[in-house]
Parts: sequence; C-alpha cells; structure tokens
Amino acid sequence: MMEDNLRKETIEQIERLSKDRVGIDTLERYTGSSADEFQPYVLLTNFKAYVDNFAVMTDNPVRQGSVMRAAHCTTRRISIVDFSVGSPVAALVVELLSFTKPRAILMLGMCGGLLKVHEVGQFFNPVAAIREEGTSNAYMPPQVPALSSFTVQRFAVDALERHGLKYHTGVIHTTNVRFWEFNESFRQTLKEERAEAIDMECATLFTVGFARFVPVGALMLISDLPLRPDGIKTAESAKSIFDNYTQKHLELGVESLMSMQKREAEGFDFTF
Repeated sequence: MMEDNLRKETIEQIERLSKDRVGIDTLERYTGSSADEFQPYVLLTNFKAYVDNFAVMTDNPVRQGSVMRAAHCTTRRISIVDFSVGSPVAALVVELLSFTKPRAILMLGMCGGLLKVHEVGQFFNPVAAIREEGTSNAYMPPQVPALSSFTVQRFAVDALERHGLKYHTGVIHTTNVRFWEFNESFRQTLKEERAEAIDMECATLFTVGFARFVPVGALMLISDLPLRPDGIKTAESAKSIFDNYTQKHLELGVESLMSMQKREAEGFDFTF
C-alpha cells in the first residue's frame, strides 16, 4: 500500500512538472519573454500604447511574442502584458502567468458606463462581475461568483483617492457579444440585472485567478456610455480617450502595485 501511494505521488509530481514546463514554454513563446523576466506584480492591458508607455516610463525594452507584447521592470518589480481582447485570451494569459506564481495581477481595462451619473474619463472599481462570457465555465461551476481580489482593489482605490479622482464601485457585466448596443433584448437584461458597467474580460480574469490561486483585480476606465444615443464609442472618441486619460490610467496602475509592495516590505501579511 505504501509503495502504491509513493508511486501515485511520483506520477502526480511528474505530471505537475510536465504541465508547468509546457505552461512556462507557452508563456515565453507567446510573450517573447523568458520566465525569469516576469516580475511578481503584473499589469494586464488590451492596448499596445500601455505597453509602449510603460517601456518608456521605466526605460525597458518591449518584448514581442507570437501572440502578446510585454515589458518588464526589475527595479519596480512590475511586468505588463498586452494580451489583446476577449475572454478566451484573458483566461489564457492568467493561466499562463499562474505558472510564474505572481503576487498580484491588476487589469487596466476600459468599460462602458451604464448609469446616468457616469462620465467618460471616470474610473470604475469592479467588486464583482456577471459571468455571461462563457469562458469562465471551463474553470469554475456557473454558481461560483466572479469576485475581484479585495486586496488588489483596495490599493487601486487608494491610488484614485490620493489623486482625488472620480470613481464608481459596483458590478460589471462581462460579455462576448459585440455590438450588443443594437440588441434591445440585451439592453433590457442589463437594466433588469442592474449591472453598472460592461466589458469583455473581467469575469474571466477574476474566475481564472480564483481557480489558479492568483489574486486578480481591475482598475477600469469608463471609455464610453453605450446606453445613451450619443454615447457609443467612435474612432474620434477613442482617440480622445487615449490622448487624455490612458497615461494617468497606467500611472495609477503602477502606483497601486508599488504601494502594495511597500506594505508587504513593511511586514504586512496579505491573505489571498
């Protein structure tokens, strides 16, 4: 019996090491970065400009992989990854990053504000997400809520408040449906469930992070107001958002993770 247990443990260890090796290999290939370059605190984004600006801000090169772009700053212990758009690739990036055992991941994303009080350029603090995207069902049963990491959110909100920036807190609806703005049935569902914002990745990021024991949070920028007749994002409005808000968004993300590191260095023990 003891030999059987040892044999089982050995097989499980070999399988675990094999999966880790494949995961690390895939992460390196997809991001153009070695595993050793990845820092314990990670920013995620959907946009090329965030990685470019981070590289300039920290004086580090951009790594181009087969799927994603990344940059790494050892002095600040932060990496940033542009994983593109959508819930399947959001699940993939958290799954791959989990092999490096990050201390925290913060998504710097954009979302649609659904309330009358929302304005473009304000921030949204998602405490939970509605799992309508489908991808997260492969990681957790449907009844498991998609909750952001309270600890990560706390530091993001602290950064917003230090700068006196307007933000809203609530539940975000994550969907894979594009151009839902023109679907009256979908719009009615949003009103009935009282979702306050909408995006395409948060529920997936939070759920996969929970499944893989990685604390994941999000600091979302309200980039459009899709329930208003004149609130749907256009090429012109998108350019205005990038010109006016995204650098501050990036700086807030870096500040949030740096503050978390400072507290840990002071001996504060985060329980994730």
